[in-house]
Amino acid sequence: MNETHDLPAEDQARHAQKMARKKAARDRMMAQKTGEKGLIIVHTGPGKGKSSSGFGMIMRCIAHEMPCAVVQFIKGAWDTGERRMLTTHFADLCQFHAMGEGFTWETQDKSRDIAAAQAGWNKAKDLIRDPEIRMVLLDEVNIALRYGYLDAQEVVDFLESEKPPMTHVVLTGRGAPEVLIDSADLVTEMTMIKHPFKAGIKAQAGVEY
Repeated sequence: MNETHDLPAEDQARHAQKMARKKAARDRMMAQKTGEKGLIIVHTGPGKGKSSSGFGMIMRCIAHEMPCAVVQFIKGAWDTGERRMLTTHFADLCQFHAMGEGFTWETQDKSRDIAAAQAGWNKAKDLIRDPEIRMVLLDEVNIALRYGYLDAQEVVDFLESEKPPMTHVVLTGRGAPEVLIDSADLVTEMTMIKHPFKAGIKAQAGVEY
């Protein structure tokens, strides 16, 4: 049985008029949005997708031939897919610095974790200060802030005072502190509805790393 989606002429006309009004309203709204600035972007929350979204933005920068950089604060010991791809194929456009030694419960050495986080932040500051680099992704930095390995107010003060006007900085990880959220231009909270880990499924290549 063949289905048809042809609408009566009157319905098509009403739909066309409705869409025309929506387009006109959208065009008026977009005409007022003419500003540009480097954004402070935060991806946080308990759901999956925070780092994935950050790396998606990095790939957009690469597609636009915009120099960018990644500082990975926690997963430095992991052989992640994004690390392989960026260092193998896009090292000319994207610097990649894996500074962490693993999750804090793996190292079981707070002083080492603090030292690794501080080294990552020092590298991040150098990259952010470089006006040629258009985006810097601080992957899982919120974890370091959450555990107090880095001072959140110091991070915010630096971004507000020393970030070049057109540089985007993306900060990922659950538990983003309120002072960072208040300072950011764009904040997204990932909400977990279901996760396979709770059903006994381990982290898998291509999904988690």
